Amino acid sequence: MVSHGQESPQFTRQDTLRGSITPERAWWDLIHYDLSMNVNPQDSSMYGMNKIRYKVLKGMQVMQLDLQAPMRIEQVMQNGQKLSVRQDGNAWFVQLVQQQEPGSLQTIEVQYGGKPKVSKNPPWSGGVTWKKDSKGNPLIATSCQGDGASLWWPCKDHMYDEPDSMMLRVTVPQSLVEVSNGRLRQVESHADGTKTYHWAVTNPINNYGVNVNIGDYVHFSEVYSGEKGPLDCHYYVLRENLEKAKQQFKEVPRMLKAFEHWFGPYPFYEDSYKQVEVPYLGMEHQSSVTYGNKYRNGYLGRDLSGTGWGLKFDFIIVHESGHEWFANNITYKDIADMWIHESFTAYSENLFVEFYHGKKAGSEYVIGTRQNILNDRPLIGMYNVNYGGSGDMYYKGANMLHTLRQVVDNDDKWRKVLRGMNKDFYHQTVTSAQIENYLSSKTGLNLVPFFNQYLRTVQVPELEYWMEGKILHFRWSNCVENFNLPVKVLINGKEKWLKPVANNWKQISLPSNVTELKVDPNFYVTQEKLH
Repeated sequence: MVSHGQESPQFTRQDTLRGSITPERAWWDLIHYDLSMNVNPQDSSMYGMNKIRYKVLKGMQVMQLDLQAPMRIEQVMQNGQKLSVRQDGNAWFVQLVQQQEPGSLQTIEVQYGGKPKVSKNPPWSGGVTWKKDSKGNPLIATSCQGDGASLWWPCKDHMYDEPDSMMLRVTVPQSLVEVSNGRLRQVESHADGTKTYHWAVTNPINNYGVNVNIGDYVHFSEVYSGEKGPLDCHYYVLRENLEKAKQQFKEVPRMLKAFEHWFGPYPFYEDSYKQVEVPYLGMEHQSSVTYGNKYRNGYLGRDLSGTGWGLKFDFIIVHESGHEWFANNITYKDIADMWIHESFTAYSENLFVEFYHGKKAGSEYVIGTRQNILNDRPLIGMYNVNYGGSGDMYYKGANMLHTLRQVVDNDDKWRKVLRGMNKDFYHQTVTSAQIENYLSSKTGLNLVPFFNQYLRTVQVPELEYWMEGKILHFRWSNCVENFNLPVKVLINGKEKWLKPVANNWKQISLPSNVTELKVDPNFYVTQEKLH
């Protein structure tokens, strides 16, 4: 749910430290986070300790950690020894004393604290949201995609490296409930009027997928009978919204049924599935999907496609849960490739509509979302500086994939490709190149020009044509070199495939004079009659 404006970016050393795999990051591999924190609603502070378990890949003595102001690292220890730490903006360089032997497993303990940045516009600007519910109880939530998890806890804040597992131990006032990722192991009460919630995540998890949600929550649950067996589904909502939630969250099993059909099993059975009410729109936190769509269908009651189909489902439940497959299971290494998350997940809305309302409805929905495309800048951003591509990665990305499905022209094969992605890249971080190559390989198509066109330019391919009696002349223009997308058209009302190429005229002879040509609207292209 992150997008950037159109301005020409100016990058700094801080952007590089945040966005690249620096030498001080590259030499160690994350194994486990054990994150403990106290959250104090009275003064909006958070403090605690992160024990970071890692494997030494090659011997180096300086480690980069990340924590953003106004939060501070207070102390770093290893094996009972206090280590010296040098701060460079949001990067903290730890000088290790013990020899870092390749292959060895090591742990450091990082004490930290402060008043984390408050999000001005969650979830699009990162930080912590401190609100109150209608009864005056605190309602607190983290959201940090793009800006980084290091807004509120010290970590290796780059997406390429995920811990294999994680513990979150969050201490809150006795009257409140805290919900994070994974499964609740225990709730520990303390004499000082606080209690600690212990959450265990047994799968790899990306940094921005980690979350803390605190409120006067009530809980209900159900078991979904899924492809991998029973899946525990837990719901945490504000007390006043319990009855609404019990109705609206009937969408969850419907979503699971549709997405397991298209994408394969939900990727985190071991960690359960959760919906958690928050004071902002929603976010795809892994196994802890946050929800703020006001218990309405559509996107806060609106249909983003303008077709009516968008009001047939709860946008936030469907879209943010789609990210469990595309974002949390298959995760970008660099935010420049964020299209992998958002294009497939925006496209998942179309597949959800199709599953319940038929193929025509699904197509109408995704075609309807084209009204939101700006073509302001490419879908792929800039690498190694923490800079994502255009917000078009949602609707243009979905229409790009819908177009590709037309060319594959075999729905069973297309479904196998989508399911195969989630199996072959299971719990992995990936690059755009890997996904592009995979789709080329599994569809049997050379998709290099296709992806260069739709991911790396803002041009919409145009089918130029002219008619000369029974002869039709046609070509692609406004396109990259070698662009050769086959396209389905209606000629005099009859369906036909054309195989235009970039900038070179081709011609075919038809049985009768050409009076009308119309491109199949399922293709995200334009057409122009020249004569």
